Amino acid sequence: MNVTATAALTTAGTLGTLYVYGIAPEGVRTPRAPGVDGAAVRLLTEDGLCAAVSDAPESVRARRRELMAHQAVLGELAAQGPVLPMRFAVLTPDAESLRGQLRTDRARLMSQLDGVRGCVEMNVKGTVVPGCFADLVRRDDTLRTLARRTRERPGYEANVRLGEALAKGVAREARGAAREVLARLAPLAVRTAQGPVDDEQVLSTSFLVRSADEQRFRQAVAAQARDVGDRLALGVTGPLPCYSFVDAPSTTAGR
Repeated sequence: MNVTATAALTTAGTLGTLYVYGIAPEGVRTPRAPGVDGAAVRLLTEDGLCAAVSDAPESVRARRRELMAHQAVLGELAAQGPVLPMRFAVLTPDAESLRGQLRTDRARLMSQLDGVRGCVEMNVKGTVVPGCFADLVRRDDTLRTLARRTRERPGYEANVRLGEALAKGVAREARGAAREVLARLAPLAVRTAQGPVDDEQVLSTSFLVRSADEQRFRQAVAAQARDVGDRLALGVTGPLPCYSFVDAPSTTAGR
């Protein structure tokens, strides 16, 4: 779909530009929550699909109030059934352009709606826990040898080498815990999507979970948090619109 999005600031530019929240099957109720900039939300229906839209303000800034308004509209749609959520600040030039895109992309959009029907997105993140260095040294021959040499010949460089080795060991333990968590949680999901990770956040995965299994999934995350808590701090966010499992348009405006 040829719509436009930006992450921080979008200028509407011309009269008739619409802000797009998401796409759902025809027949959903119009969200009652006010949209971005307090605008009234309405539905544009075409060929079995509908798009939740509002008049685009002159500019769209990623303030908390506007982000929450965007999410509130999507939340009302998601409570009624499957929805293809748009990222914040997606615009379309006018109503007729959007209707034409719904017609053109109908088969693909319907397929994606079917793919997330009855599901929610749950995001699990895991960050490194410093852990117990003494226990790590006991279990690692290389670290144990390095620690002994540092005690025997202490000094700045020796301490730095030991500290770096300990940090790498802790990160290695956390990454191992992340693999354990994924192995336990993945069978509970329809699909998974990997997010960005770094040296501190070693786990960031979204899970497409059937709504009926949400509580079971939460309990599994809690159990894993207890099992790996000395190595990995787990957090779960959701239920969320299924951003990670749909091919929603998000072309950068470039202005």
